[in-house]
This record gives sequence, C-alpha cells and structure tokens, in this order.
Amino acid sequence: MQQKPTGRKRQASKTSGSWMKEHFDDRYVQQSWQDGYRSRASYKLLALDEKDQLFRSGMTVIDLGAAPGGWSQVAAEKVGSDGAVIASDILAMDALADVDFVQGDFTEESVLNALLERINGRPVDLVMSDMAPNMSGMAAIDQPQAMYLVELALDLAQQTLAPGGRFVAKVFQGEGFDAYLKLLRDNFTRVVTRKPDASRARSREVYLLASGFRG
Repeated sequence: MQQKPTGRKRQASKTSGSWMKEHFDDRYVQQSWQDGYRSRASYKLLALDEKDQLFRSGMTVIDLGAAPGGWSQVAAEKVGSDGAVIASDILAMDALADVDFVQGDFTEESVLNALLERINGRPVDLVMSDMAPNMSGMAAIDQPQAMYLVELALDLAQQTLAPGGRFVAKVFQGEGFDAYLKLLRDNFTRVVTRKPDASRARSREVYLLASGFRG
C-alpha cells in the first residue's frame, strides 16, 4: 500500500514546486535560454559592465565561483581572443572556449596554487567572485561562511592584481559586511555598491565593485 505523504513532506513538495515555477517564469531565466547564456547570473555581470565598464579587449580576468559558467561566458566575450579568462569552482563546469577552468575547493591551498600556476605571473586586470556557500537558512552559520569566501577572494586579488586593477564580489549584507567594506576601501581608491536588476529583491546579496587597486 502506498504511504500517504506526511504534512512535512507535502509542505516540502509545495515549496519545491513554488520555487520551480518562480524559476522557470523568471524573465532572466527565459532570456538566458534565448541568448545562449548558461545562467541568469550573466545579466548581473552584464548590468555591472554596462554601468561601470568592467571589461576591455585583451584583459586578464579571474572568475571565482564560476559554475555553470554564466560570468565566464560574458568575460570571454568581452576580453576577446587577445584576453584570458581563468575560472574556478568546486563544481564541475562544461568547457567554454577561451576559458581556462580549475575545478576544486577554493579554500584549499592546492586550488589556489593551481590558479596561480595558470596565471603564470601575468598582471591580472580584474578578479570577480560570485562565490557563495551552500546556504543552510541559518544566518549565524551562512553569514560567516559567505564572508570567509569573499575574504579569500580579496586575498587572491591582493596577490595577483596589477596596480589600478579592479575587483568585484558578491557579498551578503550582515555581520562582517562593514568591516569588509572598510578593508576594500583601504586597498582600492574607489568602492561602490551595486544591486543589479537581475539580483532578486528579497536576496541580501549586493555586489561590491572596487577600482584602482593600490598595489
């Protein structure tokens, strides 16, 4: 005899169904299918570039938290064949033309070293981080993990950026945000906060764009 779903299971199924409907009804998801981008996140980066002119031909770019590749696609298009995009994620990512991908956990030194090897001493113009931890829904756990990732991203930027270089990172507002903002201002001449239209209004995420790396 088939077991009837419990109230908790019915609620979980309802929540999952609601999320799926919202996802597939999302105009940026639908636009990504039409434009051939791998994720709706591409439109966040496109909006940042439109407002702040992040890219130019021939740049060297590092993309952290790259999978499934939406940001790397945009970056590769923008920097062209004379540029370089080096991407990394703990998840696998299907190959992209003109993108050099390193799979692994960015919190591990071996992955950092692999990225540094791919950079091979060349000056980096832009470091991008769209990294986020697996969210538990508990702010006391999620926020410190999220801040740890963006701190690591900034550390890589400090090691690799050319003087005057730029850094853009997804940051969740909450504990540690103000201290991180101050740290960026200590290292860059200009720091602005952006909330692209493709970033869902209910999300605590914002993007911090830092320009003019002091070196």
